[in-house]
Amino acid sequence: MQFQGDDLHLDIVSAHSQLVEFLSHRPVWLLTTSQRFLPGVALYGLDGITNHKEKVSVLLGLLEEAGPATWEQFVQCLCMECDLPLDLEIQLMSSAREGNVLKAKAVSVPRCLTNFFTLILALVVFADAPKKYRHLLMDSVRQRYGSQRGAGAGVQEQMQPLAVNQAFVNLVIRQSKTPRLKERMEKSWEDVAGACKPEEYVDTAMKVSDLFCSVVPSGTTKVIFLFGKPGTGKTMLMHSICQKWVEGDLPQFLFTFLFEFRQLNLLKRKLTLKELLFDLFLQTEDSPEAVFQYLLENTCRTLIIFDGLDEFAANVDVSGSSEGGPTLTSCMSISEFFADVCHGKLLPGCTVLVTSRPMGLPDFLVNAVNLLAEIWGFDHEKIKEYASHYFRQHSFKEQAIAHLKNNIKLLSMCHVPALCYVVCNCLEYLLLRHQTNVELPQTMTQFYIKMLLIFINKQQGEHEGGEEAKLHCNRKAILGLCDLAMKGLEERKLVFYAGEIPEHVKEFASLHGLLTAFEVKMSGTCSEVGYAFVHLSLQEFFAALCLMISKRVDMNYLRKKFFLKSKWTLKNKAKTEIMESFHIFLSGLSSKECRTFLTLLSGQDEAWVQDKQDVILQFLKKLAATNLTGPKVIELCHCTFETQDLKVAQHIGGLLNFKYEFKNFRLTPLDMLALVFVMNLGQGLARLGFTGCLMDIDCLEILAACKSVEHLSFRSRRYGDDFAAALSKSLRGMASLKTLELTSGSITAKRIIDLVQASSHCPQLEEINLQDNRIRNLQVKRAMDLFSRMEKLKKIEETPEVHEPRCPLTACSLNLPVHSLQDCSLSSQHAKEIVAMLQSCPCLSEVDLSGNKLGDEGCSCLLESLPWISISKQLDLSQNCLSINGICSLLKSVSTCQKMMDGLLYFAVSSFILWLSAGLKLTILFTILQTWTVDFFPPRLTDSRFQAGDLEKLCAILKECSSISELDLSNNNLGDAGLLQLFQFLPNLRRLSSLKLNDNHISLNSVFFLAQSLSALEDIKVIDLSLGHRQVVHVAFWDRIRVTSTSRWRSGFLMHPKHDTEGRCFRLRDCRMGPEDVTRLCQTLARCPQLTQIDLQIQSVFRLAASVNCIRNNTFSPCCIVLLINSINLCERIRMVEVRSSENAFLHLGAAMRSQKTSCRLTDCAIGQGQIDELCKVLEQHGRLAEVDLSRNQLGLEGLRCLLDHLHQVPFTCSFNRNRISQDGVLHLINAFATSGNTTEVQASLCSKATLFIKLTSRDDPRKILRLTECKFQPEHLEKLCLLLEKCTGLTEYISSYNNVTVQAVERLLHSLRKNLGPLKISIEEPWVHKESVMNLIYLAVQTCGNITEITICKDKNLFQLGVRFPHYLEKVESDVSRLNLCKPEIQHAGFNQRVHENCARLQELRWSHVELHSDEAEILVRILLPLPELKKFGLMSSSIMPAGMDYLILGLQNCQAIEELNLGHMKLGSAAVPKLVLGLREMPSLKRLILNHNSIGDDGCCILTEALRNMHYMEEINLSHNKIGDPGLTTLAAVLLEMQNLKRINLSGNTPSSAGGAKLMEALAYCKCMEELLLSQNGFGSRTAVKLACCLPHMTNLKVLHLQNNNIGPEGGMELARALVACRLLEEISLSENDLGQGSICALSEGLPCFEHLRKIDLKLCGVTDDASKSLSQGFRQCPSMEEIILSWNALGDGGAQELASALAGMEKLKVLDLEKNRIGAYGASKLAEELVKCPEIQFIRLWDNPVPRGLAENLTSQDPRLCFSFY
Repeated sequence: MQFQGDDLHLDIVSAHSQLVEFLSHRPVWLLTTSQRFLPGVALYGLDGITNHKEKVSVLLGLLEEAGPATWEQFVQCLCMECDLPLDLEIQLMSSAREGNVLKAKAVSVPRCLTNFFTLILALVVFADAPKKYRHLLMDSVRQRYGSQRGAGAGVQEQMQPLAVNQAFVNLVIRQSKTPRLKERMEKSWEDVAGACKPEEYVDTAMKVSDLFCSVVPSGTTKVIFLFGKPGTGKTMLMHSICQKWVEGDLPQFLFTFLFEFRQLNLLKRKLTLKELLFDLFLQTEDSPEAVFQYLLENTCRTLIIFDGLDEFAANVDVSGSSEGGPTLTSCMSISEFFADVCHGKLLPGCTVLVTSRPMGLPDFLVNAVNLLAEIWGFDHEKIKEYASHYFRQHSFKEQAIAHLKNNIKLLSMCHVPALCYVVCNCLEYLLLRHQTNVELPQTMTQFYIKMLLIFINKQQGEHEGGEEAKLHCNRKAILGLCDLAMKGLEERKLVFYAGEIPEHVKEFASLHGLLTAFEVKMSGTCSEVGYAFVHLSLQEFFAALCLMISKRVDMNYLRKKFFLKSKWTLKNKAKTEIMESFHIFLSGLSSKECRTFLTLLSGQDEAWVQDKQDVILQFLKKLAATNLTGPKVIELCHCTFETQDLKVAQHIGGLLNFKYEFKNFRLTPLDMLALVFVMNLGQGLARLGFTGCLMDIDCLEILAACKSVEHLSFRSRRYGDDFAAALSKSLRGMASLKTLELTSGSITAKRIIDLVQASSHCPQLEEINLQDNRIRNLQVKRAMDLFSRMEKLKKIEETPEVHEPRCPLTACSLNLPVHSLQDCSLSSQHAKEIVAMLQSCPCLSEVDLSGNKLGDEGCSCLLESLPWISISKQLDLSQNCLSINGICSLLKSVSTCQKMMDGLLYFAVSSFILWLSAGLKLTILFTILQTWTVDFFPPRLTDSRFQAGDLEKLCAILKECSSISELDLSNNNLGDAGLLQLFQFLPNLRRLSSLKLNDNHISLNSVFFLAQSLSALEDIKVIDLSLGHRQVVHVAFWDRIRVTSTSRWRSGFLMHPKHDTEGRCFRLRDCRMGPEDVTRLCQTLARCPQLTQIDLQIQSVFRLAASVNCIRNNTFSPCCIVLLINSINLCERIRMVEVRSSENAFLHLGAAMRSQKTSCRLTDCAIGQGQIDELCKVLEQHGRLAEVDLSRNQLGLEGLRCLLDHLHQVPFTCSFNRNRISQDGVLHLINAFATSGNTTEVQASLCSKATLFIKLTSRDDPRKILRLTECKFQPEHLEKLCLLLEKCTGLTEYISSYNNVTVQAVERLLHSLRKNLGPLKISIEEPWVHKESVMNLIYLAVQTCGNITEITICKDKNLFQLGVRFPHYLEKVESDVSRLNLCKPEIQHAGFNQRVHENCARLQELRWSHVELHSDEAEILVRILLPLPELKKFGLMSSSIMPAGMDYLILGLQNCQAIEELNLGHMKLGSAAVPKLVLGLREMPSLKRLILNHNSIGDDGCCILTEALRNMHYMEEINLSHNKIGDPGLTTLAAVLLEMQNLKRINLSGNTPSSAGGAKLMEALAYCKCMEELLLSQNGFGSRTAVKLACCLPHMTNLKVLHLQNNNIGPEGGMELARALVACRLLEEISLSENDLGQGSICALSEGLPCFEHLRKIDLKLCGVTDDASKSLSQGFRQCPSMEEIILSWNALGDGGAQELASALAGMEKLKVLDLEKNRIGAYGASKLAEELVKCPEIQFIRLWDNPVPRGLAENLTSQDPRLCFSFY
């Protein structure tokens, strides 16, 4: 035995030596690893050891001495990270487990037995540990997700509202077998456009077990991606899969790990793979290395589940993972771990299951996903199964199931499992209490509210007060829960720690099952308790509730949070919020049914709640006017449905333009329910189309309730026989249906027959299209028989399967007006059969036989019988293999087909379509013209190889066709001679309106000839030419009657003066011309006095530009630009020369009147100092210069000096924006301003826009204004500025904004500013104004040299403004100020009060806003300032003052004897302060303007106030807006208005009257004969009040401003109002925005617009204006000579409307702004606006933000003209 012990001793010593040898080659690793296990002090002496083996031996000794635990951890790390020899690893593991070390010890165990037992022990540990861990894992999963839980979970399960605590009901899952997954996912889920290819979207139903059946190559990671809408049961399905694994239903997996992203979000540090699997999921009890190794060896039998990818707070980024793949010991983030597992870099060969809400598939997953499937939730059968189980213990089980089945709304909601639970829970609660009469909520939001109340009742009992009492009792806890939910959504936080939740909130939510608690593992044994809402939608509900009931949430914040556009349109945006149903809950909470609930929780009155609800409702209305894709329309319908507001739904339904097109996304029954709700409340019939849309069969049952569908279309291979069967049932109720299309489907003839039988119940059906289905010819006859019984059916389109022999004539037996037999392979053999069938149809309108092979014989047979066939509109024989002889024969046959009816000649075929070949002989065309009436067939003589020699004969024929209105001779070979010959013949074509001669090989000579024709042929309206790659020659003529005389080619046109004043247009593009040619062309055009537009896009170097209107796409040098500017001295007709970006030049022409002023705008033209001299010489010659704009050039300081030196005597305005001007340049400009007698105004800004402006005048102008903004002055600049201003004694106004002017600099400035006589206004805007007290600002004010007439302090704008009038004895005042500065007493000193009294003795205006008044400041105000005898205007707005101070202030108002204007807006006075205020008002006999807006005065306060108003006979203005005044207050006010004969302006916007109160008010206003401004917005008066106002308007002949926006005025009220407005001919501003006026009202308003000669602004935002009304509106706008601003944003204007408005722009000479934001204007409309904007130099901008204009085009148009604004700002 001793021998054996010695051997063992030697063996252990050998192992120690072997380990030293092994680690001596890895000294760095050993030292780094040892630092993790040993204190730093133990390693100090190692630096002196140079021998590696010695150092390793010492380190091992230190590790052994640290104890068994340290040694065991080191050995585990060594075995994991280093590739040890097997025998050494076994010995090390054995020694570590037994607590031994490698030092030689006296042992008595035989060596052979020791080695044997060591090996056996190691093998047992490695074999048993994974098995033991697997059982532990199963127990853990069973405890977490299984149906058998601990006893303690019972109560929580009963109360958990959204976790299905019953037996799991299988969900409907559909697999997408698309072969082009990458292509689909590269597009947004909601913006995939176009039709789908049939094989691309084949989706099949599947079971849960089928998810794991797909085969992938061995060792390849399988990735399954499951997506589903909120509440469809994704998380519950994952729990069910875990349970199935535990129960042995998924034997292919040994291990299953479920990770929820909502918990993974809490991990901020990086972890290794082993830490992620064991520390975060389940720790091993022992041998983690063995378990981990076993896992790595069996990855193909491991299932990793990632639940809720959409909830992941971080963006998944694979850039951090290494190319070679991570090591097992690499630390990684959750994002990297997820990406590496999916890519097979970690645990290769495992199965990965990912769930998510619908979202774009991450790019790195596109190629990794092996199976894509969608969880649909429940269908009808699953709903029944779920309800059966839910109500299994109740006697009313069958009643409950029947209630669900018979209520289509409830049934639609129950397709979402989470909602199904909520519905069943509410139904159970109500049935237990009301067995017979059950009234369930109508919307998802109302169900959640009901659910909350039920959970409270269940816990707190039925007899402890009603719902109101219980809500009040739990209000604090519910508010806390709402705040928690909102905070979580904003921070993308779904799991909360206990410390983050107030104790009372946690207790309430946990008790009622609203929060669920669980263990959150951080690392190792460290864990915390986490809380989460039981479902994300519940968190969204409480977050939405937070916005509606929290006092901290104002209207602006509410609007920001409901900005759905950002959620729906922005793509590839970093994640910020998790809000899927948030907007739907907000909409639902805006319903009237929720108002009481919100009032109870908020603690506010109903008006407060209604204001918030109105914000949401108004935003929904605005959203409907935008351009929405299909999914966005559905979301909007959901929001509208939740409101249950019929008026809102009607408004939105009307704005959606009656056309609903949905492409390539899935629709649920709940989607269809919301859609039908909106459509049924629309104002007309709608088109409804589904292309490539996957939908539940149950959707069609809901669709049957849609009564307003006129056109119904389905197109997808997904739609098969089951779909057709369901559709057949739905069609029976669609009484308005006219067109049914079911194309590109998989429907067989059997179901087609069912569909046809059902469609026979649609009495209005006119057209059916069943093309591209699986219909065989032999099965069509029965369907055709059924079609023949439909009286109104006009057109059928069907295409049998391709492999079938075609028999297309079957359908022709039907008595239909429209027959399409296109591309049916019909030959001449079918001709007689076609004729027979067409003759049997007496009411044909269209017959399409194109694309067949009838040939000459077949067509001849057909046309010979044409007199006996009645075709009223169109016969199409295109592409039928006709020869030239056949065409001639065909034309002759058509010419003889005439019939007489009522003495009028008409053709049975009114349109004949035939594609003529390019080589058609001229004789054929002569036949056409000789035999056909031209009105029947306008000749298009294109592609016929006509030459000049053919024109004589052609003109002879055309002479007999004098009624031709359009003539197209394009693509021939006429040349210059032919064009000349044709123009000599034109007088014979008396009705010609359009002539096209494109591609006829003309030269530059024809250009000159056509230019000359403008003055020779006076009926030419437009000549449009292009000599580019494709020649264009288009001449348009005025529509008029011409005389028949043709004695001379010019005299053949009447010289009526009708069009003498009309403008003419000459356009020439893509033409290369030399300077001499340009001069010749300009001289020719100058002879046409009516020419108003010339558009030249030519390539030339200009030496002369005397009559050019538009020169585009040229590159002008600065010298060339100066030459172009000289045109103002060469041509008196030029009103403006404009050059942009050295490329585009515009010359605006007018009548030759010397009194007209001229403008020059040269922006971004690289003009520098070198060109200034020449430019100034040109400008000095012109005596009528009004404006010069040199913005965005390169003048610099020297250029500016040169310009000012040359032009200081020329009266004009000049802009130098963005010209590299510094502070020194600004000071130079100010110097010129100060020393020049004719400089009246200077503006300078050095901000990003860099504005610089100077105005000079030749006449005596008393004004002298200096505006400086953001000039970034330094102290040295400010000193120079003060010196310059001292010299400017004529200054009348000085405005300084954010120029780095300090308080000390202002003191110096106020002392410097002085005048000879008269007033001076000084305005200072600096950040320090907000910080300074009122007392300090008053102290600053008295530093001025003159008498103060105005003190304005607006701290919200950082504005300090003074009005000063300088007396004759300036020296005395200056000395007084000097004494004040020398003494500089404290503010409280009595001498200061005296100085204030003296300097402000002439004070007339005192306005303070957003100030904080303390007692001493209030005392100065009341005791010194208010009693001043000349004070006429006093305003204290939005300011804070103590209640006692407010009483003191109101008392002080009694001393304002001379006051004429009192403004106390936004002071929160309340009704209680009104009686005291009235005492002051009675002491103001001269009061003219009273402004008390936003003060919550209410009805009581209004009634008291009106008594004081009764005696104020001089009152001209009353502003009581936003004061919560209802009918009582308004009625009292109306009685007083009867006596106020001088009232000119009244503002009652934003109050709470009804239509009855409004009617009383309108009756009183009729007596206010002097009324000029009537502001009544946001009152909800309705049409009744509008009608009453319409009756009163004829009495208000002085009315100038009318605001009625957002008043619920409908078509009836709008019509009466529009008709009555014509009596108010002095109107300057009209606002009717946000009213659903209707097209009739818009048209009536348009007709009255010519009456308003003074109208400057009209606002029709969100009024439902469409293209139909645009023409009349445009005509009306054109006749408003003073129009400056037109607002038509948020309407439904398209390209047609834009074109109409564009045509009117040139006629509105004073128009500055046209707002067309949020309409439907596309590329064509935007281009038209840009084209006409060129002619309108006075227009400042046209807003086109958020119109469907392609981005590239928008950028191009903006570059050409920056006034086109496509951006939001």
